[in-house]
Amino acid sequence: MSVLARLPLKALAAVPLFALAACGQPQQQAGAPPAPAVTVAKPQPRTITDYDEYVGRFIAVDEVNVHARVSGYLSEIHFTDGQLVKKGDPLFTLDQRPFKIALDQAKANLAQAQANLDFAQTDLERAKTLLQDRNSTAISKQTFDQRTQTERTAAATLQAQEAAVASAQLDLEFSALTAPVAGRIGDRRVSIGNYVIGASGGTPTLLAVIVSTDPIRFEFTFDEGSLLRYKTSGSADTGMPVDLKLLDEKTFDHKGKMDFLNNVVDTATGTIRGRAVFDNPNGLFRPGMFARIRLAASKPYEALTVPDSAIGSEQVRKFVYVVGPENAIGMKFVELGPVVDGRRSIKSGLSPDDVVVVNGLMRVRPGVKVTPQEEKPAAPAAGATPGNAAAPAK
Repeated sequence: MSVLARLPLKALAAVPLFALAACGQPQQQAGAPPAPAVTVAKPQPRTITDYDEYVGRFIAVDEVNVHARVSGYLSEIHFTDGQLVKKGDPLFTLDQRPFKIALDQAKANLAQAQANLDFAQTDLERAKTLLQDRNSTAISKQTFDQRTQTERTAAATLQAQEAAVASAQLDLEFSALTAPVAGRIGDRRVSIGNYVIGASGGTPTLLAVIVSTDPIRFEFTFDEGSLLRYKTSGSADTGMPVDLKLLDEKTFDHKGKMDFLNNVVDTATGTIRGRAVFDNPNGLFRPGMFARIRLAASKPYEALTVPDSAIGSEQVRKFVYVVGPENAIGMKFVELGPVVDGRRSIKSGLSPDDVVVVNGLMRVRPGVKVTPQEEKPAAPAAGATPGNAAAPAK
C-alpha cells in the first residue's frame, strides 16, 4: 500500500500539492549540465587557384585626333555626334573651290612646260644633225651646247610642274576628310562656316576625336611582390587568360588575355603597368571606364575547405575547434587561404580526418564534451565556379 494511502484524510490535506505531483516520478539525480549540441563536419578537399584582383581603366587601341592637313573654310559635316564610323567614311569637307582652281592652274603650267620641252628636244635633234655634217658650217659647237642646256632646263621645269600638279591634287583630296580608323567618333569641335587651320599652317584645328571600340584594352598596375609571384605562375605573360567584371557586376564573366607587360618598374610607386585586351563587339566597354581584373596568383593546388563560419580568432592567430576522443573539444591553429564559394580553404594545420565544429562555436571551449551532430550537405549554389578563389582586392 502507498504511503499516501495509509495517511489519515486530515494529514493528506496538509501535503503540499507539489509533493503530490512529484509522487510516482523518478527522482532526478543532481550532476553536471548536459553536453551542448554542436554541428560538425569533415573538411572537404578541393583543387584551388588563388587569384589577385586589381582596379584599372579601359583604353582604346587606337585614338585619333582629326585635323585637317590643309587650311580652309568648313563647308560640310557628314556624321552625327557619337556615331560609329568605318575606316574611310567621310567626316568633313572644306570649301574645295580654291583647291580646284589651284589644280587647274598647275595642270596648265604642266602643259606649258611639256610644250617647251617638246620644242627644246626638237631643236636639239636638229642641232645634232647639223653638227654631225662635217662639211656644214650652219651651227657652231657653242650653239649646240646652248640648245642642250635649254633642253635640260625644259625637262627639269616639266618635272617641277608635275610635282606641282601632284601637290595640288593632294590638297584637293585633303580638303575632304575621312575616318582614318574605325571606331566611335565624338562630338564635332567646329561648326560649318569656321576657318580651319591645317597642319601646314601652324597649330592645327581639332575637328573631332575617334576611338576604336573592338577590341579594347585594359590597363592596371601591380606591385613588385606580385610581379615576382607571377614569374612563377606565368599569370602576367602575354596570352595568359584573365577575367574582368564591371563595377556593378558581382562575378568575373568577361574573358580576355594579357597582351603587354611594361619593361620597367616605376621607381616612384614601386609598381609595374600591365595590359589586357578584351573583345567588345557590343560596345559595352568604353575608354575611361573603371573595372576590376582578376589574375591567377598561383598554380592549381589541393587544399581542405571548411565553412567560413567555422573559423575562430585568437588575437592574430586563426583556429578551428575539432572533436576529439570521448567527444572532447580540441583547438587547432590553421593557416587560412582564400574563400571559395563561401568555404574557407585551409593551407596548413588541418587533416582530412579531423571533425570540425562548424556551428555552435560560442557554446564550446577546449576540453568541453559535446554532443556532435553531423552537418547535412548543402546544395551547390547557383552559378558557383569550383576552384576559383579570389584574394583580397588590391
